[in-house]
Amino acid sequence: MTRPTVPMDAWEAAVAGRSPDAVRIGLAVPLTGSLAMTAPSALDLAALAADELTEAGGVRGRAVELVTVDAGRRPAEVAAEVAALHAAGAVDVLVGFSTSDVSRAVAAALAGRAGYVFTPPHEGGRGTRGALRLGSSPLVQHAAALAWLVRHRRARRWVLLGTDYVWPQAVHRAARTVLRDLGAEVAGELLVPFGPSDPGPALDLVRRTRADAVLLSLVGRDLVAFNRAFARAGLDRRVVRLSGALEENGLYAVGGDGTGELYACMPSFAMSPSGEADGAGDEGQLALQERLAARVGPNAPVVCAYARGVHDGVRTAARLLETGMPEPARIPRPRLARADGLLFREVGSPD
Repeated sequence: MTRPTVPMDAWEAAVAGRSPDAVRIGLAVPLTGSLAMTAPSALDLAALAADELTEAGGVRGRAVELVTVDAGRRPAEVAAEVAALHAAGAVDVLVGFSTSDVSRAVAAALAGRAGYVFTPPHEGGRGTRGALRLGSSPLVQHAAALAWLVRHRRARRWVLLGTDYVWPQAVHRAARTVLRDLGAEVAGELLVPFGPSDPGPALDLVRRTRADAVLLSLVGRDLVAFNRAFARAGLDRRVVRLSGALEENGLYAVGGDGTGELYACMPSFAMSPSGEADGAGDEGQLALQERLAARVGPNAPVVCAYARGVHDGVRTAARLLETGMPEPARIPRPRLARADGLLFREVGSPD
């Protein structure tokens, strides 16, 4: 077995000499900022993918190395560092996830010069030359979940709440169209800045509009903080919440949910439809968790949707370097899960 991959930081990669027997994949993930809670999962899953690729023969016989870039900073900072690393020959291709304002800046900085594999759900629209998006657009990700909640939970009056940047804005546009076609109503809408903020205005909006449901396009720790405030206000007992960014790390940070009214439509969940830990759930994700535990031990971080995307992204980037062609696209099917304690229980097909 080869020595386990340890991602190097950008400074080390810039000054260290390149081995002719290795390829370098840049790993742009949020080490700081709202999404930083997902970094441990993402780094370990990326390293697992690199190990598995190297053990299988590497990229044209060369080992796979990883170089980390903090994608949790301002878009211009991240784009400048990525461009400088590529210009210095320190990375061959880039993989990662971030907020969409960062990904747009990075894609523009690398356009026509290096491949960029962006792994999470994205804002839709036309992509940038050289950027490959593995996730779903807002309409694909949210439409079936919204329809299921309108039909099965009688969620007729909605508040749309998100952070003020490109992905939540696109989610809200898609949601307005879907809800209108379902005969439901957008009773209120609010976009807020990144970072800690007073949840009072958002909670007041939910009360004032007598909303049945809230669509949340907050991310990371901002999503966690709002869900905690929502529960303290007692709104969780009567108002449905749906999030396109809630994953396992965020659910742990919230402390779980026992109301049965917190839903998520991220691409993957490890639990079975019955909710039993030993049931037949997403076999791919369960297998990833087992391989990760074998690599780093029983305290391995949870395999969340962001981390799984990075694992797939590293493998896709390796194929780009080897053949110039991505792996056949695996379009995530629409999924809807209910938070129940510290578990996600898939509620069945949202179609």
